[in-house]
Amino acid sequence: MPSDRRAADEAYVWIWLPEASEPIVAGRVVKTGNRHLFTYGQSYRARVAAIPLSPFELPLEPGTFEPEGMHVIHTCLRDAAPDAWGRRVLECRYPASSLGELDYLLLSGSDRIGALDFQASATEYVARDSSQIGLDELIQAADRIESGQPLPPELDAALLHGTSVGGARPKALITDAHTHYIAKFSSTTDVYPIVKAEYIAMRLGQLVGLSVAPVKFTQSLSRDVLLVKRFDRVYREGEVYRRGLLSGLSLLRLHEMEARYASYRDLADLIRQRFMNPAQQLEELFKRLVFNVLIGNTDDHARNHAAFWDGRHLDLTPAYDICPQMRTGQEASQAMDIGGVEGRLSTLKNVLSTCSAFQLDEVRARGLIEEIAAVIERQWGSVCDEVHLSPMERTRLWRRVVLNPYCFQAW
Repeated sequence: MPSDRRAADEAYVWIWLPEASEPIVAGRVVKTGNRHLFTYGQSYRARVAAIPLSPFELPLEPGTFEPEGMHVIHTCLRDAAPDAWGRRVLECRYPASSLGELDYLLLSGSDRIGALDFQASATEYVARDSSQIGLDELIQAADRIESGQPLPPELDAALLHGTSVGGARPKALITDAHTHYIAKFSSTTDVYPIVKAEYIAMRLGQLVGLSVAPVKFTQSLSRDVLLVKRFDRVYREGEVYRRGLLSGLSLLRLHEMEARYASYRDLADLIRQRFMNPAQQLEELFKRLVFNVLIGNTDDHARNHAAFWDGRHLDLTPAYDICPQMRTGQEASQAMDIGGVEGRLSTLKNVLSTCSAFQLDEVRARGLIEEIAAVIERQWGSVCDEVHLSPMERTRLWRRVVLNPYCFQAW
């Protein structure tokens, strides 16, 4: 296993353009001090099909772009970088190195979220982590990383499969035939069945009519595994196409440390101004907000929202990372500010007060809320049956997290 390396000071950004099955170089990132400057390649800008990496930060123009504000790297590039889990995996693989932002980009797997990758070369594309690894091996590797144990050589290849995925929990990227999944594993430190709870929430999201990433539940080594079908990959006529994404943080141009300032109202404003079919997508976002409150998902931060970006249009991606969160008392707050009469408090009264921001009148908004609540109540038991959630586990979630009475206060 590698131990140390010299810190990277530049990287080339490769992109899969819309309807292209092979990547090309878009530009170069250079570290200057603690900031990362980006320049488009002249040959890339000359392409008829070239698109800006972000319509907000990196317009397709000559010159060098410097991140603004608190950012040390442009958020559209940061979207493709590993988060807590992936960084932990890389730090396990390179324990003697001090890894910087470019190292995380260059050392993590190439099958990353979205349509970008990062290479040391501007002329030769070499994919990382192309091997197929079984769930058993991935879980064994994740367990050893969580417990701080060194990995044996036979599990070393499993590392890269978890490096390019966002989030803090153990996970990996896998392919089953032509279908691409994010595999999320239960952890030995889980205090409630998080994987089952996320499956239940995602399935209920489908049943209430949200656009949600399809999910499957399985087990490996007696551990729960959630398989989330990736919506950033399309298989067609023997080729795999990648779809570009921008996170909610990128859309709102916020730094990680500014995430607390993100709000549903601001995202709704952006949808109204810049998205395709804004009326339809505003209603979808409103329904997701309602569902998050009712299902007890208070981890709805801006990175858990995203849009497809094809160089011309923005469209909400299917919903993902929806999971009931345990709470100690009745009161709860959403991670992303609702922007209503009660700030970020998780109440339907608060949600309803924002309906005009989603171009909904109160009658329509109230009807959507009541319909979503009714479907959750009606389908809860059957969806719990799909993953054999025990009576005790159901009791811990039902009316304590899911449809908690607090969200109905003053309703």
